[in-house]
Amino acid sequence: MFFYIILAALLVEYILDLAGNLLNLKALKLKPPAGLEGIYPEAEYRKSQEYTRANTRFSLVSSTFGLVVLLVFWFSGGFNFLDQLIRPLGFGPVVNGLLFIGILGVGYTLINLPFSIYHTFVIQERFGFNRVTPRTFVMDRAKGFVLALLIGAPLLAGILALFEYGGSLAWLYCWIAFSIFTLMVQYVAPTWIMPLFNKFTPLEPGELRDAIFSYAGSVNFPLQNVFVMDGSKRSAKSNAFFTGIGRNKRIALFDTLVAKHTVPELVAVLAHEIGHYKKKHILQRTLLGLVQSGLMFFLLGVFLSSAGLQEAFFMDNVSVYAGLIFFGLLFTPLEMVISAGSQVLSRKHEYEADRFAAETTRQPEAMKDALKNLAAANLSNLTPHPCFVFMNYSHPPVAERIKAIEDVGV
Repeated sequence: MFFYIILAALLVEYILDLAGNLLNLKALKLKPPAGLEGIYPEAEYRKSQEYTRANTRFSLVSSTFGLVVLLVFWFSGGFNFLDQLIRPLGFGPVVNGLLFIGILGVGYTLINLPFSIYHTFVIQERFGFNRVTPRTFVMDRAKGFVLALLIGAPLLAGILALFEYGGSLAWLYCWIAFSIFTLMVQYVAPTWIMPLFNKFTPLEPGELRDAIFSYAGSVNFPLQNVFVMDGSKRSAKSNAFFTGIGRNKRIALFDTLVAKHTVPELVAVLAHEIGHYKKKHILQRTLLGLVQSGLMFFLLGVFLSSAGLQEAFFMDNVSVYAGLIFFGLLFTPLEMVISAGSQVLSRKHEYEADRFAAETTRQPEAMKDALKNLAAANLSNLTPHPCFVFMNYSHPPVAERIKAIEDVGV
């Protein structure tokens, strides 16, 4: 039974993704939607459509390849073969689990490496976005690997040990430990982890800094500093974000964003990020994530050592570590539903943050101009299909965001 459920889930997920991408391509229009004609010159608009097509083709090829590799590995008994290689080494179940999952993780990374290289150095390069050097590309992955060893491996070992020896309440212990770990990472990431990959420089004194701090004071936001991140080190795209919790919360503007936008637009962008904080979106997402992880660990406790689940993957021996991998595939249908729901909530939060920015700056035109310029700089698709938006967009399409701002009536 588990064999057919998981196979059906994987195929349905692939088909839905395929259908969404094809509908999104079909929704491309020869002309921009009403009200957005001024975003792109005609040549740039055609370029944005070709960028959408190129990314869509790449996504379809990479997802098809990934599915085929998984099915071939599964049906050929690859999981059991790997398990039988590890067991004779004589380690305990936790070390066996680290080896089993680690080897699968490294294999997955190596299989996807050519796709990552192609996307970065061919597609992104072709459309003028790539700023990544081969050295940076290699160093990013090396740093990620080291972090996985230093942070991910101990967490995984703890989860394996708890499920191996924790009894019927192991799922609860894992949830508590994982929740504490998640909050700790959110707290330390802005100051300890993110600077490993990017340089964060305090915004220099001047008109922009004065305008930002003046606005922050007007909405009673305790802003200690604003950082400019060297996003241009990897991409010409622009963005801004709010991250961290407690005293380590941080607002960062990409240097490409600062270079391309006016002071009123940048204040509006920062007001949007502050809006997420003021509307308690970050707290809501954190709590929702903890609830989702609790549900996942509970279900994991139910299915983890199921002989039927392990038999579906042709395993000779039942193990906690193999069960973790197999449960991840069994969880696919519920994960799709949760993901879609999370995207709906995220888009709602974006509307609320836009409204907050328009109302508190009292310059809705600046927010609209910022969104238009961001769309142009990032070659955004102005006419995405609603189904594709529902499944994949954490932010509403720019046309809908602008209309919502216009409805604020400031």
